[in-house]
Amino acid sequence: MTTNETRTPAGLVLPTYARDDDSHPALDTPEYGSSALRHPKQPLQYLPHHLTEVTGPLLGHDRVGELDHDLTLQHARNGEPLGERIIVSGRVLDSGGKPVPNALVEIWQANAAGRYLHQGDRHPAPLDPNFSGTGRCTTDSEGNYRFITIKPGAYPWRNHDNAWRPAHIHFSLFGQAFTQRLITQMYFPGDPLFGQDPIFNSVRDPKARERMISRFDLDSTVPEWALSYKFDIVLRGEQAAVFEDEEDDD
Repeated sequence: MTTNETRTPAGLVLPTYARDDDSHPALDTPEYGSSALRHPKQPLQYLPHHLTEVTGPLLGHDRVGELDHDLTLQHARNGEPLGERIIVSGRVLDSGGKPVPNALVEIWQANAAGRYLHQGDRHPAPLDPNFSGTGRCTTDSEGNYRFITIKPGAYPWRNHDNAWRPAHIHFSLFGQAFTQRLITQMYFPGDPLFGQDPIFNSVRDPKARERMISRFDLDSTVPEWALSYKFDIVLRGEQAAVFEDEEDDD
């Protein structure tokens, strides 16, 4: 991937990377109805970036609570959430395969019934009082992250006739500042809804789509307690994960 430089109005020189339109979804994808109102229609306007915007605020361990990585224990006083307990883990790597330490990894997802704890979600499925659907952790020195959560359910979303989203978990990665954010989605292997989902298929490269699908990992399951899925995230290069526009939250 080609690296270029962009000089901001404040005089800072920042690295930029050419967008891989075969791997990353197009900002305007007609099959995904919401993109018609979300994608930019005017030329990009650079805002002043001073040293503060580029280097801060720092997003480190002090922002992560003791139970932020375990979505099944965040309401432990009331009980555990309903659904299939799973472990989701992996590594964050750079284009050369080196680990990325101290990256803030956040997730959000629907519950086991396929409903988000969000006022905009009117899907007639039950909310779970013991599951909020959000978590975060930071990668260790080897780039590892680990979450304990509940496998999310599929849900209808009215994009087209009988439209259902495959089960998925949203991932957000921060570097050392708010300007260093990447978003992707993790899917589960063998989902029958892949073929009719325009968000999944907005990634035109079949190999890139495969990189959005986690793999079942028997070795890291916990016997009689939780199954496990692996999902590595590569930031750039030929094996890069697929990243999306920050506003595509479906």
